[in-house]
Amino acid sequence: MLKLQSKETDLLTVNDLTALEILEDLRQDNAMETLEQPTTLSQRTRRIDVDQEAPMSGLKSPSQFLPQMPLDAIDTFSDLVVKDLIELREQKTSRRWQDNLTKAQRVAIRNLEGDKTIICKPSDKGISYASSVQDLSDKTQFPSFLRTTPSDNFQAYGLAKLVIYFNWTWIGILAEDNDYGQQGSQLLKDELEKADVCVEFLLAIPRVFSGKIAENVIEVLERSTAKVIVVFSSGNSVYRIMQRVSSRKITGKIWIASDGWSTFSKLSTAELLNICEGTLGFSVRRGYMPGFKEFLESLFPSRTPEDIFLRTFWENTFKCKWPFQVQNHTVSGIVHEVPTLCTGSEALEALDLPFLDMSDLSTSYNAYNAVYSVAHALHNLKLCQPGEGPFVNRTCADVQDFQPWQLLYYIRNVHFTNSNGEEVFFDVNGNPPGVYDILNWQVTSKQTFKFVTVGRFDSRASSGLELTINQSTIVWNGVEKQVPRSVCSESCSLGYRKIAQPGKPACCFDCILCSDGEISNKTDSTECMKCFDDDWPNHQKDECVKKPMEFLSYEEPLGKVLAAASLGVAVLPAAILIIFIQRQNTPLVKANNRELSYVLLVSLCLCALCSLVFIGRPVTATCIVRQVAFGITFALCLACILAKTVIVVIAFKATKSDNKIKRWVGPQLAKSIVIMAMAFQIILCAVWLILSPPSVERVKSYKIGTIIVECNEGSPAAFWCMLGYMGLLAMISFVVAFISRKLPDCFNEAKFITFSMLVFISVWLSFIPAYLSTRGKYMVAVEIFAILSSSCGLMSCIFIPKCYIILLRPDMNTKNFLLGRGKFNTKKLK
Repeated sequence: MLKLQSKETDLLTVNDLTALEILEDLRQDNAMETLEQPTTLSQRTRRIDVDQEAPMSGLKSPSQFLPQMPLDAIDTFSDLVVKDLIELREQKTSRRWQDNLTKAQRVAIRNLEGDKTIICKPSDKGISYASSVQDLSDKTQFPSFLRTTPSDNFQAYGLAKLVIYFNWTWIGILAEDNDYGQQGSQLLKDELEKADVCVEFLLAIPRVFSGKIAENVIEVLERSTAKVIVVFSSGNSVYRIMQRVSSRKITGKIWIASDGWSTFSKLSTAELLNICEGTLGFSVRRGYMPGFKEFLESLFPSRTPEDIFLRTFWENTFKCKWPFQVQNHTVSGIVHEVPTLCTGSEALEALDLPFLDMSDLSTSYNAYNAVYSVAHALHNLKLCQPGEGPFVNRTCADVQDFQPWQLLYYIRNVHFTNSNGEEVFFDVNGNPPGVYDILNWQVTSKQTFKFVTVGRFDSRASSGLELTINQSTIVWNGVEKQVPRSVCSESCSLGYRKIAQPGKPACCFDCILCSDGEISNKTDSTECMKCFDDDWPNHQKDECVKKPMEFLSYEEPLGKVLAAASLGVAVLPAAILIIFIQRQNTPLVKANNRELSYVLLVSLCLCALCSLVFIGRPVTATCIVRQVAFGITFALCLACILAKTVIVVIAFKATKSDNKIKRWVGPQLAKSIVIMAMAFQIILCAVWLILSPPSVERVKSYKIGTIIVECNEGSPAAFWCMLGYMGLLAMISFVVAFISRKLPDCFNEAKFITFSMLVFISVWLSFIPAYLSTRGKYMVAVEIFAILSSSCGLMSCIFIPKCYIILLRPDMNTKNFLLGRGKFNTKKLK
């Protein structure tokens, strides 16, 4: 005979018929005598039916199957049998009885007394089919303890896997205040923390009901934001809590049941249907035991009249009394009605009894495997061949006279396949594999719960494949159609990162947008990743993309406008040049030094065209050409203007002086001035290109998210020296022209040169701060604008009045008019 379970997980606790083969000899030999029970079971346990009190007169043969018993009576019943066994062994008659037993029979009796979870005093010997506490796996404390029910370590790991499977990261835990609840819940919490699942609370459920503690638990449940509550407890303790949950109307929770209450049918009440619907629970695997149902149906008290448990079960099942218990008597003048008498021949199969329900025999199945483990161990012990044994000097144990440790060796090493095709064996800690059915509580049409298998946990499976779930068969609580969410904070989407909320667990966080230059390409990122220098986050900040290149291109509107303006400005001096060439023999063209005018108009045309080099993506060649071309062409313009101004002054001085000054008047002077002015600018540009030539530069820090492609001038000093020299030529031209502004009007070009230099100097003085305050394409646009503006200013002030006379007032284009002897002069034009 093996052991009763200590946890209230099954209504029926029985032994398999095969399990009694060893002990059956005791009853057949009449070796065990009936003992008087010191106290009645009715005094020490709650009865099956509280309205009936049937005294237990004595303990009969332990080889009989146990009838259906109330859940909360099983532990007490175990204590009663333990006490009887201990007393039995202490009696002399018991010792004499044991003297007649074989060694195997004495071992079987010792196994009867081997474990706290079974009908015995605390010890570390035996095979348990219901004790799942993790501490029992400690072989230093319990070296001889084995079990056929999985350790809570497997259950805690499986429950954690279940929570992780549904992506629940914010849960609560309730644990019964005993070893089963406290150790199991702590194992569960440790597994959840490894998976970054946060536990909002871990509360103890008192074994002895306390209204104050229960009220504290309910208040926590009311305030809790966790939708998933894992309960490591026995059924009765959960029932008391659920009653209060129902009375306070706490709904919307998903309850996860440990094997201690995953099939607790007492919760199938109308008031708890909406509370417990959708519960998921772990249940120890169930198996089929051949011949077991037939054996139960064959039970009759008439066949085993000494079985007091069967007699009590019979009374409660058929609502009858045994004849020897019926007495007619009168109390205070009242005659009690004679009840229905039990015959002992009533048929159990005619009734729809949970006792005969074979659908949930998880605990019985564990007992079945425990018995067969002992049987196989004894069988293997018997088959040992001398000289091939596992003990010292390869000896074998004597099947008629062996030591407990010898049998224990064989039990530890059993490995067989039972009638269900399942392997039965023990690991190094004396535990079987962790195999559980996952049950879903679904409401039936009869307003009760049915426990539907929706998955399985098998610790023997490969890592990551231990848990299998059929989600389509799960019914959730209430109106939930999809898997409920249980999180403290919603997941941070792409482009955001988590930041912990002060004083709260890691699962409670706020989501903040990634900083500039950073991305987050997965949900719930704890930090953002920086993009490479050439990359930049997209608008959603979930991907790095190539930074856009910024430069003044022909495709954008600004580039198109400036290119068109450049061409337009270049056309005007070209048109004027054509006019001057066509009218080259006219007095006005000849009087203004037509060679210098031609060169000036060509240089103005080149100045306008050189601005086109500034547009487009910069490359090394364009960076070198554009500033040099700009500097040299403008230096040529200013040199021609300076030559014109100097020649005007000398020409008028020559009319009032001796012939020495007249020698300087002529084409050679103009050429000399232009060549000398140009030479210095060319030398400066040559030194610049040799020592520190301009190059292409990619500026990434000036504008966020953009790479500015521009020309690095190489030597800023050389660039500003080039501009400074142009400014010097302009100032000299302005001063000379200003001095000669009072020369005779008709021949004097100095007035127009003065205005042109004022325009030129104003444009470039405005250019300096604008150029220094911008970068990228706008800096280029400023320089192009300054080039075109100054070119237009020079052309307008110097050549437009001449074009007016040549084209619209040909009567003024005469030598007499230019010498002031004609009818018209410039004053009359005002």
